[in-house]
Amino acid sequence: MNPLTIIQDSLYFFRRHFATIVTLCLPLVILEALTKQLLASAVGPDGSASWQLLIGLLFYPLYTGALILFLAAKTRGETPAKRDLLAATLRLWPTFAVLTALSTLLIMAGLSLFIVPGVWVMIKLVFSEYLLVLRGLGPLDAMRESFKMTRGHLVRILACVLFVYIPLSVLEGLSLYVLPDQQSPLLSLAVDSISSFLQLFISVVMFRLFMLIDEPVRPA
Repeated sequence: MNPLTIIQDSLYFFRRHFATIVTLCLPLVILEALTKQLLASAVGPDGSASWQLLIGLLFYPLYTGALILFLAAKTRGETPAKRDLLAATLRLWPTFAVLTALSTLLIMAGLSLFIVPGVWVMIKLVFSEYLLVLRGLGPLDAMRESFKMTRGHLVRILACVLFVYIPLSVLEGLSLYVLPDQQSPLLSLAVDSISSFLQLFISVVMFRLFMLIDEPVRPA
């Protein structure tokens, strides 16, 4: 389970199924970015922080859940229709939204104490989404099981996250440096949507790692 091998495998999958992932997730990502942009223009940047989190709770479980179901289906050699994936994601949305809210609160609490506790909590919860979507666990059970699954794999998980997150952060920083300070709403929407969509690659990498860690403990 070399981190570079995991990322290479994930990148191959992402490139091979790029068109499907785009049509499945990007419309929801754009809708999320557009909603945040409209809200920010309506209430101002100072009053929109909490609403931004709520909008994330609305949209994030939808496109992330659909992506996880797609990844699992392709692993089984299946090619489900996009409408079936989205329908299944809608049924999962209430519990996924609760999981996202709880995870966000725990990570923010850890970050408020110091960066290291926040990063540690994030790593320990990294498999909770897959456990909820693929095993049907409730939010608290998925979080507890994720804490167990990540035991002994913290360094490997952190390496995978950093190998993906750092290049994406550099790209985002370059876009802010190159583009004008006063961006047009359309350009700002495009930048935010592309940035959020590319971050879905982290979900692909974590799914690959989840499957590798989960495989030895599955019943024969």
